This record gives sequence, structure tokens and C-alpha cells, in this order.
Amino acid sequence: MFTERLSRFQTRLAEAGIDVALITDDDNVYYLTGYYDYLHMDFGRPTILVVPRDGDTLLITPAIDLNSAKASARVGRIAPWNDGMGNEWREELPRAVRKAGLVAIEPGHMPPPVRACVDDLVDASRIASATPILAEMRMIKSAEELQLARHAGQVATAMMQAGRAAIGDGVPEYEVAIATSQAGTRKAAELLAAHYDDGDMSPNTHFLQIMASGRDIVKTHHRASTRIMRRGEPVFLCFCGMTNFHRFKLGFDRTFWIGEADPEQVAVYEVAVASQKAALDALKPGVTAESVHAAYAEVIQSAGYEYPFRCGRATGFSFLEAPQLVTGDKTVLQPGMVLAVDGSVSVETFRAQVGDSFIITGDGWEPLTRHPKSVEEVLL
Repeated sequence: MFTERLSRFQTRLAEAGIDVALITDDDNVYYLTGYYDYLHMDFGRPTILVVPRDGDTLLITPAIDLNSAKASARVGRIAPWNDGMGNEWREELPRAVRKAGLVAIEPGHMPPPVRACVDDLVDASRIASATPILAEMRMIKSAEELQLARHAGQVATAMMQAGRAAIGDGVPEYEVAIATSQAGTRKAAELLAAHYDDGDMSPNTHFLQIMASGRDIVKTHHRASTRIMRRGEPVFLCFCGMTNFHRFKLGFDRTFWIGEADPEQVAVYEVAVASQKAALDALKPGVTAESVHAAYAEVIQSAGYEYPFRCGRATGFSFLEAPQLVTGDKTVLQPGMVLAVDGSVSVETFRAQVGDSFIITGDGWEPLTRHPKSVEEVLL
């Protein structure tokens, strides 16, 4: 799978007249080689994948991760570098770009120290972007990726069910986060054991739980805290960061109430649900990404609420991929795309959101995440 992707990427480079690409985004390095490391620039240690239009590829990576690279990277050669030794990761770059006419980089994902080095080595007129090529390649998922997406949906659903069961009067928010993490990890471990032979892939969920309750419900990306939830309060659960099975990401959100619901909040929530339904009615191959957003926004604005943020986004090995369901994105949807699609309404004292992920099929869509959303079913 990775070898085929690298070969296809090299073909695309040649078609674009690019001699060599320097790939520095973690997710793209994984997409092309199967190698993933968690040190990268957070620890001041860049990993750089060098992809010529033809010939062997090169992975420049910290020596501390050499054994992991040898085990997983599908590349022609690995060049390890060590902290403080020689010219570190800069040692290989001059040779990689010396004879290249046009060098492609990832402008939005290249660490500043690496970009500064590249700028010293390559004239600005010889620098191009590899981002559009990779973004287009990653839009349509392979059969292997779609299997990951379906399994990621099972992990997300297990987390939502556990979170729902943990919510209650007198319960602190962090207890919900513990329950969701345990459920997601156990489901991921079950799927890894049954369907995959990568013993290095961790089943453990990560990323702090996004949730909010009571007056904090208006804080979109609030993290689980020590706050005690009470009867009559709304509770929002989001798994857009935690749904990360075998590195495949999805979006998934629900709003609940404990025991009873404020009728005014319910009215807002029902518009949010209706806006997602409108988006899903429009979601199919052959339509533009922005038209799905327009259908969703029309419901929200017609109900008297403010123009909303984007309706959704593509996901995969990154949390945000192309296209986005937003005004201005004229990408035509195609079978094999994976999209998170939301319905959402915000007012001063309350915010409602429901969101799910879907595969675009030949005639519509296939749901990946599943949980009830009628008012009766989200009243706990």
C-alpha cells in the first residue's frame, strides 16, 4: 500500500515537472511510507522524507527512532542523525536538492528551522508546493483506508455509548472522559487483534476529551474538568480528536440533557438536528462541497440564527483534509471521500451540535458513526 502510494506520488511529481519533494508533515510521511514518530518538532527533532521524481526515497529521522524507522518505513534509504553530532539533519539536505531544478515543499507544514535551511539551499524561484498534489491524492480513500474508517466508526460509537452511560447528576466531567477513553481503547484493541497484524499500533485513545456541561456548554472546545454535572443541565460530547483508530480520524458529536431539558434549549437543538439533515439530504457524489454547506446554513439562518461555521470537513490520516464543506470550496464530491458533517446552532447561553462521519458512495453516503439524536433519545 505504501509502496504504491510513493510510486504514484513520484509519477505526479514528474507530471508537475518537480524534481524532488521534501515532505515534513507527520501525516503525509505516514501516508507515503507507513512510518510515524511522536518526537518530531515538538522535541526539536525534524523528520524529513525526500522523494525524487525517480529513484530511491530517503528518510532523514532522529537516530533515537532508528529502530522504529527500520521496522516500518517503506523507503529506499534511512539517514539517522543524532543530537549535536555533525550537521545533524542538515547533513543530507544539500545532496538531496543540489541537482534539482524544482523542489517541492509543504509550506504550511515545514518547521521553520527546516524552511530556513531550505531557503539557504534553494532559490525561491525553484521552490514549489507539494501540498495540492498530496491533498488531491488523499481525497479518495483506498479500500484499506475505508476499512480503517469503518473500524474507527466502531471505536467512536463505543466511546459515545460509554460517555452517555457515565453522564449523570452529581458526576464530575472527568469521570465521563475516563469512561470514554476506556471504552475506545478496549474496542480498538479488539479490532486490532481481529483484523490487523501491526503489533506496534497502540489501541489507547489519546487527545483530551472535548466536553462541556451546564453554563460551559457555549465553550465549543472545552475539555473535561472537575465540574460536577447536575440535573436539567445540557452536556456536549465531542470525539473529533479522540477518534483516531490506526491513525484514521473521524468527527462525532452529540448533545444530551440530564433528567429534563429547558424547552428553549430544545428548540435550538432541533434546528441543529434539522440543519444536519439538510446537509445530508444534499450530500452525494457530483455536488460541490459548498452546496452542502449552503443547505445546512439555509436552515439555520431561516430559523433566525447567525450564519454558521463550516458544515464539515474531510478526514483521514489527518483531522482536517480536503475538501471542506464551507462557502468557497467548489470541490466536487466523489465516491470514496470520508466527510464529517455537522449540524450546529449557537446562542448566547446555549450551544447545540450533532455531528457524524460518512463515506460518499456511488449514490449517496454510508454512515460511519451511529447514535440516536431525537430529543427523547438524548434526554438521560
